Amino acid sequence: MPLNLRSTNRSICTVALDRTFDTISEARIPFDFSSNFAQIVGSCNGLLCIADYGNVRDIYLWNPSIRKFKKLPHPCLSKPSFALLGFAYHSQNNDYKVVRISSSLLSLHEIEVYTLSLDSWGRVGFNLKPDLKFFDKDHFLPTPLVSGDLHWIAVMREGEENHKNKNMIMLIVRKLALPHVSVDANNLNRCLASFKGKLAFITSEHSEQLGFRHSIWVMREYGVVESWTKLFVVPFPQQIDCIAFTEYGSLLTFCFIHSSPLDMQKYELLLIDAKTLQQRKDPDIQYLSSIAAFMESLVLLDGANMVSY
Repeated sequence: MPLNLRSTNRSICTVALDRTFDTISEARIPFDFSSNFAQIVGSCNGLLCIADYGNVRDIYLWNPSIRKFKKLPHPCLSKPSFALLGFAYHSQNNDYKVVRISSSLLSLHEIEVYTLSLDSWGRVGFNLKPDLKFFDKDHFLPTPLVSGDLHWIAVMREGEENHKNKNMIMLIVRKLALPHVSVDANNLNRCLASFKGKLAFITSEHSEQLGFRHSIWVMREYGVVESWTKLFVVPFPQQIDCIAFTEYGSLLTFCFIHSSPLDMQKYELLLIDAKTLQQRKDPDIQYLSSIAAFMESLVLLDGANMVSY
């Protein structure tokens, strides 16, 4: 089931049917955020990692099924100018981890990892290269966790002599190449996601002749670069942004609309079947949202600083 996080005066969680996004239940999040906007960092085994979008030092683990949560201790590093978060389950140790990649104007990229069993942060023993540039992920989509690894898009300069940039997926300890796609002014957006349990790469391109075309690539065999396959191309008359991918292969998207020059900018939510391109307008989600897959569980029963409500 998809879980939808929206922010109003206080953030609200909505559990919805996977195929149609019809609402099953709603619950208010039992903690507040200074920015009044929360983001889902990730979801594993019924345990949600939620962070304040305006202050990535305020991070919570929450299991709404058993009505318990805990606020994580602040990371070791000071508040950065740029930070990426990911949430993962480590099956070998039966443990949960939060990864934070951060940088400031005066430092290189640094990596910290929070481990639930230790209830503490630790710095990874290496810094990322200064010529590595991370793309800030779409905040609607959680950082994809596929085959036990978290994934971000990064660009690394191949050499000062030719000034070429190489697009890649950056994991904590290794790199994967992206499919070969043109990267120019017409390529408006790129992001990573989990699509039916596989690593997906989504691009958005525009031309006057064809309009907007949104391509979905999937790595059929994880770790094998040659297995990248373009599964679908979704044509659309205007730019759309992906909010979520369903188990059944549909895309929940939104696009901005103008009803008249004097009206404020509005948006429309669409559920698009990637195979048939059939659209369902106004699914039962009425707010721009952060969405993740969710399953009920009893995880996070005990531990330090646990709060019941």
